[in-house]
Amino acid sequence: MTDRDWYDDSDYEGAVERAERMTRVGWGAIAGVTGLLGIAVIAVAVACVAVAVAMAYVVAFR
Repeated sequence: MTDRDWYDDSDYEGAVERAERMTRVGWGAIAGVTGLLGIAVIAVAVACVAVAVAMAYVVAFR
């Protein structure tokens, strides 16, 4: 019939390995996007502070 025995779980083990690999890839993508969003939020905050300081300078010294 087949070359494999009744207790051969290689198909299932292969599926589990692929699922674990894709899970790691997914979590890596989530972490990367979250990091990029964090950097973007920090950059926007710094830009807002810079604009506020510039506006205060213009009001105070002009």
